[in-house]
Amino acid sequence: MPIARTGGTRLSYEEYGAGEPVVMVTGTGAPGRMWRTHQVPALTRAGYRVITLDNRGIPPSDPCPEGFTLDDMAADIAGLIEHLGEGACRVVGYSLGAIAVQELLLARPELVRQAVLMATSGRTDALTAAMTAADMELADMQLGEVQGKLPPRFAAYVQALQNLSPRTLNDDERLRDWLAVFEMSDLDRSGLRGQLGLQLIPDRLRAYRRISTPSLVIGFQDDLVVRPRLSREVAQSIPGSTYTEIPGCGHYGYLERPAAVNSAITDFFAGRTP
Repeated sequence: MPIARTGGTRLSYEEYGAGEPVVMVTGTGAPGRMWRTHQVPALTRAGYRVITLDNRGIPPSDPCPEGFTLDDMAADIAGLIEHLGEGACRVVGYSLGAIAVQELLLARPELVRQAVLMATSGRTDALTAAMTAADMELADMQLGEVQGKLPPRFAAYVQALQNLSPRTLNDDERLRDWLAVFEMSDLDRSGLRGQLGLQLIPDRLRAYRRISTPSLVIGFQDDLVVRPRLSREVAQSIPGSTYTEIPGCGHYGYLERPAAVNSAITDFFAGRTP
């Protein structure tokens, strides 16, 4: 697995396919391999070279226990693009990764040719603040002296309720598959804790008016973590951006409705309006 060094930080990444580069940035606590199942195959078939990144805090990238900021994450993406030596890249960000990409578009616009921002926001609303505070307390408990771990089946159904759409929750066969995946998946709590606080962003919508990079914002209709109205606000703030909303999916829309998400991305890259 290749390693890029950016400002003294080691970042792990993987490459797939050949062609013009697309850098993909995941959300809170997620490794770069989350893109492998659906997005990597679709983009490589479309003729792109795909680069997936393990954000700082997510092994095998450096853990950075001293803490880090959104600016650090944006600088990491910039450093990876410079490390690739391909010039301006297309960049896809999801959730926290999309927020980091938005800061990259402000700080280093010359490095990004086109941007796709999925399940993103430009400010912290009351529900996001409450969810993040609760998640941080839980992570602190699990990492502290009095350690506890949620039973896998309990954690799985909570994750399902938070991240999946009613369409999936009401499909018994599909839901059983999702629950099995969630039970087997255990997020690295140390990496997750380092990123959680970064979701508590000030209102950046006015600043986004300075973004000049062609951008597609994708919202997920049933997203309870980042409600679509927050993503629409970002699209309304970025001049000339396009907004599309994928129906029938929750926060994990890129996994629930991958064909629709992949079509939106590849159409945008090809100059077709989703």
